[in-house]
Amino acid sequence: MNAPLPVEVLKQHLIDPEICIRCNTCEETCPVDAITHDSNNYVVDPEICNGCMACVPPCPTGSIDNWRLVVRAEAYSVQDQFGWEELPQEKSLPVDAAVAGDAAQQAAGAQAEPAAAPAMLVTPGAAVPPWSAAHPYVNLYTHKTPITATVVGNYRVTGADTESDIHHIVLDFGEQPFPVLEGQSIGILPPGVDAMGRPHHARQYSLASPRDGERAGYNNLSLTVKRVTQDHGGEAAHGVCSNYLCDLAKNDTVQVIGPFGHTFLMPNHPKANLIMICTGTGSAPMRAMTERSRRLIGTADIGKLMLFFGARTERELPYFGPLMKLPRDFIDINLALSREPGQPKRYVQDLLLERAAQVRGLLADRNTCIYVCGLKGMEVGVLDALREVVVQSGEDWSILHEALRREGRLHFETY
Repeated sequence: MNAPLPVEVLKQHLIDPEICIRCNTCEETCPVDAITHDSNNYVVDPEICNGCMACVPPCPTGSIDNWRLVVRAEAYSVQDQFGWEELPQEKSLPVDAAVAGDAAQQAAGAQAEPAAAPAMLVTPGAAVPPWSAAHPYVNLYTHKTPITATVVGNYRVTGADTESDIHHIVLDFGEQPFPVLEGQSIGILPPGVDAMGRPHHARQYSLASPRDGERAGYNNLSLTVKRVTQDHGGEAAHGVCSNYLCDLAKNDTVQVIGPFGHTFLMPNHPKANLIMICTGTGSAPMRAMTERSRRLIGTADIGKLMLFFGARTERELPYFGPLMKLPRDFIDINLALSREPGQPKRYVQDLLLERAAQVRGLLADRNTCIYVCGLKGMEVGVLDALREVVVQSGEDWSILHEALRREGRLHFETY
């Protein structure tokens, strides 16, 4: 009589639909295209996923970091996952499978890094926060348990005669706890339903205010929101959440989830230097960090702040007026304008090269952290410019780049 074949156990990678905010970071990051989505959920194909972990660090919510030990023949299919509203309960494994499962757990633990290096190619920034960053709270409120905030301000922060309609929106939480840090984000649940009749998923927005509130000592925060009227191809489009937010009036209420983000965080040690590189609404976290530093003036030695800020014209730069009023000995501001009449096109990477000597000096200081926020297309240009700055000094960029990532000193938040 033949002995039964051993049971093969899979440590299956799953995404928690209750926490996921459908930001698409995981799908863009996965080096083997194991992650896909429909109008309901983001899912992981068990036939493709190799457990390389490349998608885990960039996820702002942690929804990506879920695993189930299952008999491979009974793995949850992509179609199963598309229909979920929450993760299923753990299945009990048969005795022989449980033994195999222990071995699978041990093998997975030994595989802390992917066999190849695809994660390095698709994740140019750090997977850990700066060593001195404060502890972040994440996922305090979810799709099922959102928190209600009240609008206490909604102001346009770009010229009224420009196509770029960007608003500064202040939300107040009253006596409800909602602790945040500079560099974190929140999710907004727009009202109504999608074309399938389902409630809209949350949209993610970076905080534009420091940890102690838009108004110091108040339990509020601010967002920088651009009204979306076109898609990336220039075709007419109506941003469900952006238009909802830009049209809010004082005393309106909104449903909020989060906070999110555990790596793109500001260092706490006072002598930290910040190189901030952004375009458009990517200025939100830079404003939060700058305002945090400004409020610390007189209480501690503040490190150097260097800002590279890109837009088409001055009137399309959010917060241009207040930014220009900041003391020049407090922050070194460099504006890259690509469509300013009478001026040559300049982008943030051009200014990094123009200010190579100053950038190189900051990069030589282990107290320097770099933050990049804006459209995903800017990543390559910024990295190429940083590489050129370093190479000009006769140093090896690959060594410095790896050190910046390992030490939590180079961060990207692109979309």
